[in-house]
Formats: sequence, C-alpha cells, structure tokens
Amino acid sequence: MPIVIDHVSKDFGAFHALDDVSLTIEDGTFVTILGSSGCGKSTLLNMIAGLSSPTRGRLMLDGIKVTKPGPDRVVVFQQPGLYPWLSLRDNIAFGLRMQSAARGIDWRRVDELIEIIGLRGFEQHRPYELSGGMQQRVAIARALVMAPRVLLMDEPFGALDAQTRHTMQQFLLDLWDRIKATVVFITHDIDEAILLADRLVVMSARPGQIALETTVPLMRPRHWDMSLEPGFLDLKRQAMDILSA
Repeated sequence: MPIVIDHVSKDFGAFHALDDVSLTIEDGTFVTILGSSGCGKSTLLNMIAGLSSPTRGRLMLDGIKVTKPGPDRVVVFQQPGLYPWLSLRDNIAFGLRMQSAARGIDWRRVDELIEIIGLRGFEQHRPYELSGGMQQRVAIARALVMAPRVLLMDEPFGALDAQTRHTMQQFLLDLWDRIKATVVFITHDIDEAILLADRLVVMSARPGQIALETTVPLMRPRHWDMSLEPGFLDLKRQAMDILSA
C-alpha cells in the first residue's frame, strides 16, 4: 500500500514550515522532492520517517498512521555518518548486528551488497581510507542491508563535488533498477531531481506547499544524455519558474 500524506502542516512555534501538504507515494516508485532551502522538504521527510509528527493532518503507511520510526523506513543523510573505528564491512553490518544479535549476522547478505556497490576489496578499510563517494555508497548499503520498504534520502549527494555527484547519481539509478524499493529523495538540484525520479514534486517557498506534482516523461534506464531531451528541458523550465517565483 502507498504512503499517504494527508493535509499535513507543521509548525515550529510561530514558524510555519509546511502548509496543507497532500501527496500519495505508490509502492516501488522513485519520488524526488525539489525545493529551495527552508521550504520544508526535509521536515516532510522526517515526518515520513517518524522522526517528527505533523501539527495538523496525518501520514499513513499501509493504512496505519506513522507515529514513530520503524525498520520499514530507513534514512540516508547528506553526511554518511560512518563509524570511524569500524571497517567498511562492519559499518554495513551495524544495523543487522543491532537487530539480529541473538541470531547472528547474515554475512552473505552484507558481502552481496558490497559487490553491488562496487567496493569488493575494500572490506577492511576504515572510513578515512575511502573517498566521499565511496563513503556514501557504504551509507546506502548500510540502509539497504536492513531490507526497508522505503528508502528516505535527504540530499545524500549534496556534500560531494560535481563529478563525484554525477557518478553517484548514475550509481543510484543503476542500483534502483535492481532493488525497486520505494525511494523518497530530497534535493535542491533541478537536474538531479528530474533525472532520478518517476515522479517529481516541487515545493514552493515557506510555508512549504506542493506547487507541482508530475510524472517525469523519461524512459528507463536513465542516463545523463537524457538531460538534452525536450521532455527534460520542458520540465526543468516549469521547475525553474516555480523556484524563482
């Protein structure tokens, strides 16, 4: 069943972060939420994760109100947040260790993900021995090893240089083609938002409201050459008009 965001508003005292946001996210879709800084997009993601509650309205997953975090929803933040004293392999397995202490860790699952993210041979490296892009791959693998229904990504490539960011975008596209999880991806980068998504949501300035919700008219698999296609450029113009208003 989908994620249903039903007339959600969020206030922080006298500060209105979100105003009457309604959105349905179907299973297995890749949704990007695009907006300028301060528009409430991360606030919305935190509520989906159960890290925060709406002031008004409700969020539902499988018809059940979201009131707290759960193993069905995992968040990847802008900073990888890896444990510096653990190896790459142990960082990926950390959540499983917490969840499965009595049963032990399925190391085959961990090693399969290391293969998928292209870091075989780096299993015993510490985070400081890895590049920024490699660290973020580990953070994504650490989330995926928990087999979540929903992967929530809060500007995960925002701290990377332009070339590494492009590489990670292609990595995520290829990875999503394999896992087909529901992804909610927060970004302020228009090109990134359009390239990655099945559905694009553009938010207005605060208090955040949905100014545009649309299907991205690009075939999969995706690649950067598609940024020159008419459908991409038309959607980019629409998003730019909203963000510059």
